[in-house]
Amino acid sequence: MNKETYNYLHEHFGIDAAILTRVEEAEARLASVFSRLDDIRSFNQYKVLDQFQRARINDQHFAWNTGYGYDDVGRTALEQLFADVFGAEAGLVRPTIVNGTHALASVYLGLLRQGDELIYCNGDPYDTMQTVIGLKGNAYGNLREFGVSYKQVDLLDGGKIDIEGVKRAIGPKTKVCALQRSRGYAFRNAMTIPQIEEWAAACKSVKPDVICMVDNCYGEFTDEKEPVGVGADIMAGSLIKNPGGGLALSGGYIVGRRDLVDKVATRVTSPGIGGECGLTFGQTRSMFQGLFIAPRVTMDAVKGAALCAQVFADLGYEVCPGPADPRNDIVEAVRLGSPEAVCAFCEGVQAAAPIDSYVTPVPWDMPGYTDQIIMAAGAFVGGSSIELSADAPMREPHDVFFQGGITYDHARFGVIKALQTLKDRGLVKGL
Repeated sequence: MNKETYNYLHEHFGIDAAILTRVEEAEARLASVFSRLDDIRSFNQYKVLDQFQRARINDQHFAWNTGYGYDDVGRTALEQLFADVFGAEAGLVRPTIVNGTHALASVYLGLLRQGDELIYCNGDPYDTMQTVIGLKGNAYGNLREFGVSYKQVDLLDGGKIDIEGVKRAIGPKTKVCALQRSRGYAFRNAMTIPQIEEWAAACKSVKPDVICMVDNCYGEFTDEKEPVGVGADIMAGSLIKNPGGGLALSGGYIVGRRDLVDKVATRVTSPGIGGECGLTFGQTRSMFQGLFIAPRVTMDAVKGAALCAQVFADLGYEVCPGPADPRNDIVEAVRLGSPEAVCAFCEGVQAAAPIDSYVTPVPWDMPGYTDQIIMAAGAFVGGSSIELSADAPMREPHDVFFQGGITYDHARFGVIKALQTLKDRGLVKGL
């Protein structure tokens, strides 16, 4: 940062000079990492641009219908564009999919029937998915209630997929093998594209008709390839994470084999209707534009996560992934070690926000979670994880999860404010 920026942060935001110096030093050490991330961003930006041009997107695609939403050319074009960008046959992209959990649950409920088996291949699923499956809580309509059985294969030491364990687990009833690309609230690296490719090939080698499903939340545009391009049959995610570019107001997406997407569409709407109906409520333009800028927005968030890793690793904290590790989602985990430190970190991130910066986040009983969750998110779109945010389950060993930022400068400021708040509370080591 130049002298003017340095002085402004010090004078107007009260940031200690020592913290600004540490951040500058961390950025210098990340030069080669940032260069590689820029290469990924450029490739994905041109890939997205190419698909927009091939689809001949024009003004008529920004209009929208009312009522049932029949013959909505914008919705149809958007869904095929998502499929083409991600290397799939078909897509379902709807503002009425309320979040990533809804998108994922729609896939499972659309594809699995009584007597079928679901296998999670990365150990414990994300907290909200445990409720969907029926592992925790007593949520009405979970998979177990509908007679779907469940297995999971834990990861090997180091967070690698137990390929041989997955192959042994697949049986006659196995219908879907699922993989969660991001780490959720686990202290592990996200799954790489080569790992996903190896996993999908292993599943198919045992049972060729098994459906390989990937939870792609937080992973879009972090690599030149996507899971459906390397063997996954279907994947899903949220529009208020990476692929919405911070502009989508709500929604989720599902892309993959056409026959599978069609089945899921009947769950999102109803049998006999599928993807033929459904309003976009005027969001089409924002979803198109959000997808277009998503490669840049995503990579700025990834850079912010790398900076968070470098700054806190330099202070002696355990971080995941490490500063120079390959990145396959936008999330950085920092092991802070105490509930007080977790709350201070989140308060700092909240204070860095453009919206609700004066609000103090507190742990609360968030729907779908068994532990209390603290969440800092002063966003233009409520709950948008591609915007600067930080959250954590209030449980040992007290890890906090930092992500987003829309721009790198904002992500950097989130790191700065989190560190300043920890220092002000006397909760930071090494500074």
